[in-house]
Amino acid sequence: MKLNIYALAVAVLMPAGYGTASAQQQEKQPDVYEQAEQEADRLQGLLDLEDWQVFYVDSTLKHDFPAMMADYEELRKAKVANQSMYQDVHDKWMDQIDKTYMRIFTDEQWAKYLKNGAARAQKARAKRKAKK
Repeated sequence: MKLNIYALAVAVLMPAGYGTASAQQQEKQPDVYEQAEQEADRLQGLLDLEDWQVFYVDSTLKHDFPAMMADYEELRKAKVANQSMYQDVHDKWMDQIDKTYMRIFTDEQWAKYLKNGAARAQKARAKRKAKK
């Protein structure tokens, strides 16, 4: 209860200028297309991708990231508060991205991709899916 009162007091007493600073920080964050390009560049350096592979990775991400954000927006507009529904959307799109990557990458690249954290993420998604 004390925590709720404290959180409410902090929210009420925040200076008005903080909201504008927060808005400026959000503007400085890269949009989904920039994030897609950054991820494609990161994977190119990590996996030593060919130019055509980078093109397909970039194209995939530039399609799937905005589509995932659109799904999030639909949930937000429907005023969905259940976090598991947002997680389901994220898992759906990340599974789709991984399926596409599997077709784009060579066996060695795919193994390295999995070794660098993707396998852990896939196991976590499978575990969440099995729980349902």
